[in-house]
Amino acid sequence: MIPDYLEEVLGNVASDATGELAGYIPELAAVDPERLGAVFATVDGHVYSAGDVDAEFTIQSISKPFVYALALADSGFDAVLGKVGVEPSGEAFNQISLEEGTGRPFNPMINAGAITVHSLVRSEQLAPDERVARVVRGLSAFAGRPLGVDEAVCASEMENAHRNLAIAHMLRSHDILTEDPRIVVDGYIRQCSVLVTTRDLAMMAATLANRGVNPLTGEQVVAERVVRQVLSVLSTCGMYDAAGDWATQVGIPAKSGVSGGLIGALPGQIGVATFSPRLDSHGNSVRGVSLFERFSTDMGLHVMEVPAAARAIVRSNHVAGSGLREVRVLQLHGGIRFAGAERIDREVVDTAPSEPRVVFDLTMVSSIDDVARRMLLEVARRLRVEGREVYLVDPEAMIPDPDPGDGGRFEVVDDLDQAVSLPHEVVARNGRPGAREWNP
Repeated sequence: MIPDYLEEVLGNVASDATGELAGYIPELAAVDPERLGAVFATVDGHVYSAGDVDAEFTIQSISKPFVYALALADSGFDAVLGKVGVEPSGEAFNQISLEEGTGRPFNPMINAGAITVHSLVRSEQLAPDERVARVVRGLSAFAGRPLGVDEAVCASEMENAHRNLAIAHMLRSHDILTEDPRIVVDGYIRQCSVLVTTRDLAMMAATLANRGVNPLTGEQVVAERVVRQVLSVLSTCGMYDAAGDWATQVGIPAKSGVSGGLIGALPGQIGVATFSPRLDSHGNSVRGVSLFERFSTDMGLHVMEVPAAARAIVRSNHVAGSGLREVRVLQLHGGIRFAGAERIDREVVDTAPSEPRVVFDLTMVSSIDDVARRMLLEVARRLRVEGREVYLVDPEAMIPDPDPGDGGRFEVVDDLDQAVSLPHEVVARNGRPGAREWNP
């Protein structure tokens, strides 16, 4: 179904010949303007594609969010934010402008910010060639395969890098750059000349959507905190002076490149990539933008397309067993975040269970975020303090290594029958195989 859909939407935009190739870079001006492809990559590693998805092209500015992630990981937030802001500039990607007073570039998605970010990729003080190698390795980790540099495009861009050199010299005059501007620009251009396919870009976007874990290799490329920062900046700055229109009409954190690539990362769901070389006045792919508008509308991918609140997080609240084996069972369901955890807390307060044992059954829970996990553990702790035995039915370890904190103790079992059939206090006294006791 999805491949058929992708073929259909590609066919709908294929006749659009508006826009121009990136003529200011001779190598890019010579590409086939009819290339067209689209890829969806899910966070569990499944790929759907249509069109020219294996044709190679240079990554260009799509490298910016990924190298920003590497710089944050290598140099830390304070060092990076001290030299590059996070505010939308409202200007073109190659505008020669800096923040008044600080000399910082406005954000890491415009060239001034990206050149600065390139200089901050280092686990230690790396030589320029080592820094480029680190960047290529990092981009490869996001893609899930080794990537290389297109030397012809790199040389072509460097011969025409006058504007980027001007930006770099201005950054040096404000001590934002602390080394030879030409060396930094050379490294930045090599970064932009890394060869990718549309399939690669979708997997790179899916890695961002998957909290920094590559869906194919399983590698944690960057930390979740880094991903949150990158996606936040993409939401507001990724599409340059078209960012506002993009946020309202498409609503997917995205980044474009002048070679015709376009990526979008929808957290927890999917990475999307398109390729079509003709560009609009903002430097974004004409047909790529049209495709993303269709994807957002047709498939409800706008980040503000919020589903109805799940009113059935507590699927059932009932009593099982009798006498000493009487158990209050709260069967939970679906993905649990703050609002869902609040409903669980409210359910426990409203029910005020008098039974000696309370069971939270997580068998049908698909996910639980950190805030909800901590809230649920606090509910369990309070019940235990009030004298209840508390059990978690958690066969899939949705809450790994649970710690309810001071005064708490509960059992983690693999199925509801275990919790219902155990005599009162038997586990608390003796423990038993198959049950995990947590008593900090």
